[in-house]
Amino acid sequence: MVELHQLILDGYNPCTFDYGKQTDDLLTLRDWTEVFRKSIPTFKIHALTDPNVSEELREAAVQQFEIDFNAALDALLKDPTAPAPGHPDSHPVNCYTLCKLREDCLHAVGFRDIFAAVKAAENDRALQLLPSVIRELDELEGGFPAELELALRGVFAGNIFDLGAAASAELHAAGGGAFASTRAQLLPRPWAVDNLDEVLAVVRGTRGTRWRQAALFVDNAGPDVVLGMLPLARVLLKAGTKVLLMANRGPTINDITAGELVPLLRRAAEMDELLQVAVASENIRVVCSGSDLPVIDLTQLSKEAVDATADCDLIILEGMGRAIETNLHARFTCDSLKLGMIKHPEVAAHFSKRLYDCVCKFDRATQQASPAGVKG
Repeated sequence: MVELHQLILDGYNPCTFDYGKQTDDLLTLRDWTEVFRKSIPTFKIHALTDPNVSEELREAAVQQFEIDFNAALDALLKDPTAPAPGHPDSHPVNCYTLCKLREDCLHAVGFRDIFAAVKAAENDRALQLLPSVIRELDELEGGFPAELELALRGVFAGNIFDLGAAASAELHAAGGGAFASTRAQLLPRPWAVDNLDEVLAVVRGTRGTRWRQAALFVDNAGPDVVLGMLPLARVLLKAGTKVLLMANRGPTINDITAGELVPLLRRAAEMDELLQVAVASENIRVVCSGSDLPVIDLTQLSKEAVDATADCDLIILEGMGRAIETNLHARFTCDSLKLGMIKHPEVAAHFSKRLYDCVCKFDRATQQASPAGVKG
């Protein structure tokens, strides 16, 4: 596994929050641990319908997962310096390692992709709405800046579909989260992190193409990728930017995988001539990031991902896991956007105490210091 070329390694720590440190918002290790404990009911519901585990073994496996994960969390709370039982690589205690711990507990009892059915259903449902979202963008007046702003708002609206967060999982179970109404009812600006004006100022001040190639690290299946990230990719394509859709290698929660995104992109392209031409010319294509978690460490990417993104001059990280709980403070030698909706009360407390607030963090390229003794 290797690091992203554009990542500035000096001071890089993928995890935004230090779970072991008392912070001004009074969050403790117990608070952060409870974020993961609250996810257990949703995981149990979907595991009980997983056809990849035989029906006679399923209920016992679900119960064992709950026992194992609760025990591991309890052990970490009792002694944060000791590894969780059976998981010697679970330290330091942070978002990345707890995500991995939960996946390990699922895999240990035979579950590999418990959200497969809901991902497929949500993809089908979202695809039905995609033509209307594209049409709305194309009919906007104001050109690239106006389309980009609406597409970014669509990314936030789509990102609410997250079965790894207790609040949005409850919303999904209740039939909420309709895309158009969610986009229309985003919390008023300023958002928790709000650099939208800076992004729009950059594209308004640019003659011709602003970015040659962009790497979009996508998040969830369904409306997130279909109605949020694909329309954003299409807006960039219209402006002359080539697009790489960076997706997970293996399944985790309801995140889209590269294997799932390839045929999904083809289906989307059948509905839209611009996407069809872009797919045929490989101006848009799917690349496997190498990750199997809902968070990402940009020093642990696949060689395929690093090679494909070598010439990218825009990095977009999307989702609470990849852009907020990890990589919020990551610096790059190219322009970068971190986009996501806050769906954990604990994360909201760290920022502005507004659940479902948005993070739109834009950073211009950072000049990397030359090694000692080398003149730039």
